[in-house]
Amino acid sequence: MSWEGWTIFAVFWAVFVTTPGPNAVNCITNGMTIGFRRGLIAVLAILTQASLFLTLSALGITALIVASPVAFQAVKLLGAAFLIYMGVRGWITARRMVSVDAPQGSVYWRAFVIATINPKSVAGYLAAFSQFVQPDVPIGQQMWVIFPTALTLTALSYMTYTALGAGLGRAALGAVFNVWLRRVLALCFIVYGVLLGSAATPGRA
Repeated sequence: MSWEGWTIFAVFWAVFVTTPGPNAVNCITNGMTIGFRRGLIAVLAILTQASLFLTLSALGITALIVASPVAFQAVKLLGAAFLIYMGVRGWITARRMVSVDAPQGSVYWRAFVIATINPKSVAGYLAAFSQFVQPDVPIGQQMWVIFPTALTLTALSYMTYTALGAGLGRAALGAVFNVWLRRVLALCFIVYGVLLGSAATPGRA
């Protein structure tokens, strides 16, 4: 992966994991109720889920590249369309508070379930991989760059949310779920989807 490609991926992933959602609500709540240190257990659960989904996405994209370049191209376009959908949906729902539905249990298990059933998880990870994986470069080489980048940014994002909950209490929810902040992040998804979709269109790459 080139330096330019890594930069584009890193910026995208930073937007992806900092966009407020169920994981952010859970981390802030943990910081408020059980403190920063114990709240890190939930961050570990989110990283477990992220590692699992990153691996599954990598395997899926690898299979597509081997099976059919046309199918891989189609997934890239669908991924770009999904990013635009996420942006439009995020803009429309920016005024709504995010709810968290998960079974009661240990801090780790609850966080893992919330991360796994998060609507943007499966499709979002696949959309991200389909845009940034280069079919002409061995997938293993790219994973050595993508995995640590994605996991580091994910950890930093949710550790920050946990710290905000521990330090600011309920005020953190108001700050993080500011309507215009959420709309700016939603707009980032739309722009990324349009640009990446245009680049993936045959004849324009």
